[in-house]
Amino acid sequence: MRDQQRTHSPEPVGPPLDLSTFVGRSAELAGLAEALGTARLVTVTGAGGVGKSRLAARAASRCTPRDGVWHVDLASVRDPEFVDYAVAEALELTDHTTRLPHEMLLAHLADRELLLILDGFEHLVDACAELVSGLLRRLPDLRVLAVGRRPLGVTGELLFPLAPLGEDEAVELLVDRAAQPGVVVRDDADVREVCRRLDGIPLAIELAAGRLRMLSPKQVLERLDDRFRLLTGGGRDGLPRHRTLRTAVGWSHELCTPEERLLWARLSVFAGRFDLEAVEYVCGGQGLHSDDILEVLSQLLAQSVVTREETPAGVRYRMLDTIRAYGADWLAATGDAVRLRRRHRDWYLGLTTWCELEWFSPRQDEVAARVEAELPNLRRALDHCLSEPDDAHLGQYLAGSLWFYWVGCGRLSEGRHWLEQAMALDSGHEQSRLKALWVLGYVAILQGDTVPALGVLSECREAAERAADPTALAYAEHRTGCLALLSDDMERAETLLRSALRRYQEIGELNSNVLMGQVELAMTRAFQGDLPDAVRLCEDVRRVCEDHGERWARSYALYVLAYAAWADSDLTGARTLLTDCLGSAHSFHDLLGSVLAVELLALVTDAEGDPVEAAVLQGAATGMWPSVGLPLFGSACFNAPHELCETAARERLGDGRYEECVRQGAALGREEVLRRALGRLPSDAVPSPRGPVRHVTATVTMRKPAASPTRKGGETTG
Repeated sequence: MRDQQRTHSPEPVGPPLDLSTFVGRSAELAGLAEALGTARLVTVTGAGGVGKSRLAARAASRCTPRDGVWHVDLASVRDPEFVDYAVAEALELTDHTTRLPHEMLLAHLADRELLLILDGFEHLVDACAELVSGLLRRLPDLRVLAVGRRPLGVTGELLFPLAPLGEDEAVELLVDRAAQPGVVVRDDADVREVCRRLDGIPLAIELAAGRLRMLSPKQVLERLDDRFRLLTGGGRDGLPRHRTLRTAVGWSHELCTPEERLLWARLSVFAGRFDLEAVEYVCGGQGLHSDDILEVLSQLLAQSVVTREETPAGVRYRMLDTIRAYGADWLAATGDAVRLRRRHRDWYLGLTTWCELEWFSPRQDEVAARVEAELPNLRRALDHCLSEPDDAHLGQYLAGSLWFYWVGCGRLSEGRHWLEQAMALDSGHEQSRLKALWVLGYVAILQGDTVPALGVLSECREAAERAADPTALAYAEHRTGCLALLSDDMERAETLLRSALRRYQEIGELNSNVLMGQVELAMTRAFQGDLPDAVRLCEDVRRVCEDHGERWARSYALYVLAYAAWADSDLTGARTLLTDCLGSAHSFHDLLGSVLAVELLALVTDAEGDPVEAAVLQGAATGMWPSVGLPLFGSACFNAPHELCETAARERLGDGRYEECVRQGAALGREEVLRRALGRLPSDAVPSPRGPVRHVTATVTMRKPAASPTRKGGETTG
């Protein structure tokens, strides 16, 4: 798992908070920073809204562990089983194997020095305690900063209780947050009394600051005083911190208009971030017209009930967990929660359908970013579908329709989790079930789990024949052919893939999957020695991809074309194709595509006369393969470039130097590998003597590709 190791100066990664507006807390900040320097597990505890996350992020920004600071937001995670997945996601891990997430984390974090922030764990305390205990026991260079309302209860835990703000700091925060053009709030008796009534809790103060844009401090104090008396019987002595916060949130809720309260409650159905379009669809209607959503949302934004964030997928909004939970209570009280959850489900079903279609378009990058941004909500929709008996078929459809994300964006492990859960249900809808079946088989193939893959694909094929479903039959046949390809059974693979491509043509199916089938057919031809036919097939795929703006399947076609160019001694052409291929695979987090490109690039580099850099690249690939599965799936055909390169590089460098270069490459991160590939960095040493550039006889017959590929009508999908 060394592919993810950072080799540059680590940049702290924190929660979505504006740290430039961090007010006060100088003593606490210094104390927490000192604690992080001495203890391996520090847990910041305190009431909701007291500022734990912001302080933790600020303290973490002062840390400089070799491999960085990584933030895990657990507030939107509801299922304890997904704690490990959430940590892996935050660490940007890609793993194609059947390893459990915990094993994957242990492998990735071995020999790394980093700080892991687990933020908002209190509703998952048992799962988090088990994870942290296991990681710290086996990873001596790992430090953990936990942030929650209660301790983890793990041996060696250093507790850092966070108290509310002192009076001066609370006033400073209130004045700072209330500042707006035309609004001046000064430190006076009324302002100080507001802060005292709010017990110095930062979230409560920020909510009050939102009201100071419309009311004077005296007016806020009068309304706050009335609210406290109403909820606490007129007495303030001994008022618990959590009740103060809930009272402040409730007071802010009471001062909202009916439309603002309604939207607040309905927004609680979202997990994590959400966008305006989703809010308009899910929350509109029955007392809140969708045309008014933007204005009402703007008012909640102005009152700090909702925050706005810029993300790679565009503008998103979010609610702090305390505020969301308050809204959820109100939504339940209205009796409208079931309807809102269904609307939420329907929106994300529609979004997934759109994304699956748009994956085969120039918007592929946008689709990948969109699904990544919406993952917490997609998980919530999947969980809803799979927990409602009448929605099982929708869960199967949703899990199957996300195939492009599970496969193309490095989410095989999570995809298999959802697909297996979906397939365990009796949906009564054969079409949805068949789709989930072939996608499950596809995922299992790419994980190198061939026996289960063959089982579900056989089941899919038989059921498709009984149901006379030509689409499912084509996909089942296609993926069985893919399995034969990876098992080096080229004749069977070719037969199945040609049959599947004919079926696709008959039903008019054309998408990234179909084009991948043609690339896989080209691979069977190349591995059987017919490089001209492989080139013809992949040039056709390349043309169709470029016509449709498709980049993912195109990257695999470029891999085969680079293989043919290398065999034809066109090293410049091969390198150009491979750098393009690697750039696309990397952008989608497609680890399989990336490692195949790096393996072949190493062979090209050796043929260019640089065995040092070739061995370094082989080492980089060696570091990636454990996350993909057995090296090259145990395939002699796919392993040919690696064997050829190793033989040539060892001969010219000697065993000692070769192994040294491989170790150097294994320590590289994926970003560094990409930079070396795209920038063609010179090697740090030149071996002596340097032998002539030459090819080593391949274990797979390679023939020179035709200069002008011709087309055979029945075998192309374009």
